[in-house]
Amino acid sequence: MPYYRNIGNVPPKRHTQHRDENGKLYYEELMGEEGFSSSSSLLYHRNHPSSVGRARAWEVGDLSTTPNHPLKPLHFKLHELFEPGAQIDAVHGRRLLLGNGDVRLSYALVTTTSPWYRNAIGDELVYVERGNARLETVFGAFEVREGHYALVPRCTTHRWIPRVEGDEGYVEPLRLYFIEATSHIRPPKRFLSKYGQLLEHAPYCERDFVVPTQVLLAEDIGEDPNQVTDVYIKHRGPGPLGIGGTVHTLPFHPLDVVGWDGGLYPLLLHIDDYEPITGRIHQPPPAHQVWEGNNFVVCNFVPRKVDYHPLAIPVPYVHSNVDSDEVMFYTAGDYEARKGSGIGRGSVSLHPAGHPHGPQPGAAEASIGRDYFDETAVMVDTFRPLDLGEAALASDDGVYPYSWTGGAPLPEDAS
Repeated sequence: MPYYRNIGNVPPKRHTQHRDENGKLYYEELMGEEGFSSSSSLLYHRNHPSSVGRARAWEVGDLSTTPNHPLKPLHFKLHELFEPGAQIDAVHGRRLLLGNGDVRLSYALVTTTSPWYRNAIGDELVYVERGNARLETVFGAFEVREGHYALVPRCTTHRWIPRVEGDEGYVEPLRLYFIEATSHIRPPKRFLSKYGQLLEHAPYCERDFVVPTQVLLAEDIGEDPNQVTDVYIKHRGPGPLGIGGTVHTLPFHPLDVVGWDGGLYPLLLHIDDYEPITGRIHQPPPAHQVWEGNNFVVCNFVPRKVDYHPLAIPVPYVHSNVDSDEVMFYTAGDYEARKGSGIGRGSVSLHPAGHPHGPQPGAAEASIGRDYFDETAVMVDTFRPLDLGEAALASDDGVYPYSWTGGAPLPEDAS
């Protein structure tokens, strides 16, 4: 994380006695990455963090995957995945779109409060496609809105509370796009100094992050500090993709942290605060990068001025991602390169390694002379092949592979 923070009630010296007004010791927890060798924070709890009252197995949902074979580019319509009026939360309701051993991409239309949840496999990066929510964590709370990335470090106990129709000022349903890593997710190394500060050429800076400003205790939200509470834990296990689930029942409410300090904590970054890098000719996708994890990157495509060379072709050139599968989630605006393909808001395209992909026929010529693109999209490039989850199979439009050649496959007897 980018910088040190000190929130709430912490002692002057770490690993020393810290007591409440009645003389009872608080319990110090080190939450750290890479075995004490990377970013960490110290949290001070009222209750013993190791306490478990009961434990039971939890089926985390359908995480089965199918290889993309025969190899095809695909188009998924995410807005068709959920029936209106269903009671769906951000933990049980997410549906797996694509996945491999490094990252899983899921989607949910969220209508109800989630249980308390902890991902013990990797960091979660959650993009808010539509709607508003309150994200409550043991580090503090956030108000999130359309366009926010919420970066939740591994093992952070948290829950999602959607703002639903009827809440003052909130009418859009909450639509969340989950990027679940098996690693940590950070700003790209090339944007950082050797001490971790974002550099001048980075397209965002520390001022753009929304970070916790005060602790959040159970009584602050009108809940009983002694309330017996279930925490759903996603962890390495025997299930598909090596994922298991367990529910720990705690003999107290998880919001018991009176203070914390360090450089590891959840944060928000809004896509509108990302300053796009542009040039005289078309800029390659790394110019749009915003995050990276092990064997994958995340990029933004945001409204921006486009190429100003007198002979520029603003839409992308055809490219073969020889090392990557490319996943593009289209969330707002118009997509010049994809006109005629059926892609629109709520669409996800998969362009796998081995398929040279580019603009739809006619898009290059039509883009000449354009000086501005009004589009918003989130791209994930992986360096290992992605398999198809059940949500991909359920939302595949069935015709996208043929959108460069008239919209239908050739007859079987064509040679």
